Amino acid sequence: MLPDQTLQDAETLLAACRAKQVMVATAESCTGGLIAGALTAIAGSSDVVDRGFVTYSNEAKNELVGVPMALIAAHGAVSEPVAAAMAEGALARSRATIAISVTGVAGPGGGTAAKPVGLVWFGLAKTGAPTVTDHQIFPGDRAAIRAATVAHAFRLIREALSRAD
Repeated sequence: MLPDQTLQDAETLLAACRAKQVMVATAESCTGGLIAGALTAIAGSSDVVDRGFVTYSNEAKNELVGVPMALIAAHGAVSEPVAAAMAEGALARSRATIAISVTGVAGPGGGTAAKPVGLVWFGLAKTGAPTVTDHQIFPGDRAAIRAATVAHAFRLIREALSRAD
């Protein structure tokens, strides 16, 4: 199951979203639904979590959240423009007011010099605000990279909530 700290962080985040009357959607590639899974592990999360899109393949990114295949071809699935488009697409296809996206190289293989194992791009789209992107290169094995990705996604949502007023 999920680590206790992740569940505690999820519970705190849900309470903060609830206080601001914010609904969340996720578009997840390298985490395969772990962000939504952590949030929905908490009873009563349905008033905050609208939906989660697992967009592991390029086709899923295109079909589920509307990322243009030409954008993926031009920049690669693990890129700033794709992360932004994933978040914007999740926001547009949900009732959420904040959507978080993640796309990265969780390893152990698949990394390159330009896009090493541990690279994760994040997108955060919020109603009425410009889309924010961020990237991190997390150390460790696949499980550690995915866990760090969830924690960082929570941090980005908390930061967006603090700018909500």
